[in-house]
Amino acid sequence: MQQTTIDRIEPVADDVVSVVLRGSAGALAPWEPGAHIDLNLPNWLTRQYSLCGDPADRERYRVAVRYDPLSRGGSEYIHRFLRQGRTLDVSLPRNHFPLLPAPGYLFVAGGIGITPLLPMLRAATDAGVPASLVYVGQSLASMPFVDELRSRFADRVRLVATRSDGRPDLTALASTLDPAALVYCCGPAPMLDAAEAAFPADRLHVERFRPVARSFPASTPFEAVCARSERTVPVGADESLLNALNHAGLRVPSGCREGVCGSCELTVLDGEPDHRDDIGAPEDRIYPCVSRAASDRLVLDL
Repeated sequence: MQQTTIDRIEPVADDVVSVVLRGSAGALAPWEPGAHIDLNLPNWLTRQYSLCGDPADRERYRVAVRYDPLSRGGSEYIHRFLRQGRTLDVSLPRNHFPLLPAPGYLFVAGGIGITPLLPMLRAATDAGVPASLVYVGQSLASMPFVDELRSRFADRVRLVATRSDGRPDLTALASTLDPAALVYCCGPAPMLDAAEAAFPADRLHVERFRPVARSFPASTPFEAVCARSERTVPVGADESLLNALNHAGLRVPSGCREGVCGSCELTVLDGEPDHRDDIGAPEDRIYPCVSRAASDRLVLDL
């Protein structure tokens, strides 16, 4: 965990603010494009946001937060109550959406989905790799960082305001793509679904705000054996592993509780995990907010 101080909060689009955090004790942990951090808010909520500043700036992190009227308390608190000078604990950066080496890139962003892609575009451009961005929103006023993108990247960026321009034809875009280029896409679910239909799966990388709707077998009870604390916790069929551990007094940090952020990651020492996350956990890891055990017991490094 790192302690930061809010350096500034400023609007960057309709209902979107940029929050710049300065390290309270010097340099912040390094990060690479695609990474996100957890913000531990004063109202006891933890929320995840993609880092959208400059990875070379070790003194500051930047995130952007869109106000969601259906917010569970995170974006509303940030927009209404956070102020310059407030201290916030933030996690070390985690990256489940890394920028892989390639001879070229196409970035496709929808709305606040620009946040992980902005530093990717910067990194590719700085490295001299051909890269372009198609950035989609309802209107230019609703799209954060438009001025920054225009001034820095000029004709590398295509801005699409759907109210006046309609939606971009991703299939037509795919037909003109360099065969060796990679495609990175972040935005609302309909855009990601369209991208998955248009681009080859082996060249497309997406990051979702919400998990894909999927069906799983009926949940069954199992035991979670916590090796370091020498506790065995029963997990019922109608409760999550995360809730069972927390109710037993074994605190596990968590954020999204939907299997998309990775903040509750635990190491599996023995047993067979039933992975239900959208990140793609390796066999020796589990995200207990959604994933369970496919065996009668699961031994955790907890």
